[in-house]
Amino acid sequence: MSDLTPEDIAPFFTRSDGSYVFARWGRAIAPVVFGVEEETLTIVKGAIEACVAIAGHEVTGADAELGANLMVFFLSEWDELLDVPHMDDMIPDLANRVATLKERDAHQYRAFRFDDAGAIKACFSFVRMSEALQKVPADVIALSQAVQAMLLWSDTVFTQDSPLAEAPEGTVVRPDVANLLRAAYDPVLPAAARDEAHALRLYARLVAGDAS
Repeated sequence: MSDLTPEDIAPFFTRSDGSYVFARWGRAIAPVVFGVEEETLTIVKGAIEACVAIAGHEVTGADAELGANLMVFFLSEWDELLDVPHMDDMIPDLANRVATLKERDAHQYRAFRFDDAGAIKACFSFVRMSEALQKVPADVIALSQAVQAMLLWSDTVFTQDSPLAEAPEGTVVRPDVANLLRAAYDPVLPAAARDEAHALRLYARLVAGDAS
């Protein structure tokens, strides 16, 4: 049986303001990556495909509405976002957002868009390759970004603890996080939820998965 309890699960989706907000992708994921060389591009797309496989979801070449719906940007400084054409259409109040990211010395930022049912329909993921982050292997950065784009996780859950773990075969998605991904994408569950009782339903799917 899963080691996670309902009380363990709720914080994964409880935001800093105390609200419970869950969302998963409601459509196949069409990724595109900017700011990396071909070798790293392959690593990033491979990480996305690995996380999608864990969840039992789908990757596609293009989304019918948006073309690419998971955009991953690698940059050296946050100010670079101000020079990207149409970026202010994707990130409202872009100048103030950039100023906040610089003030916090942030390494990453994600912005999600949702459909009418509350499911994720797009994600814009940004990684600032600081001197410290340049020392981290590309596959570790890629896998971390991929798993964090799969669900609308709490804004606090991975600030101290990585969603990854070391295994004999290398860096992998942490087992409890991988189990949550599988449960979250179970078709019997809703694509979005704002009631903490949803954590009980996730727990039920975890238990059902252990029993199968």
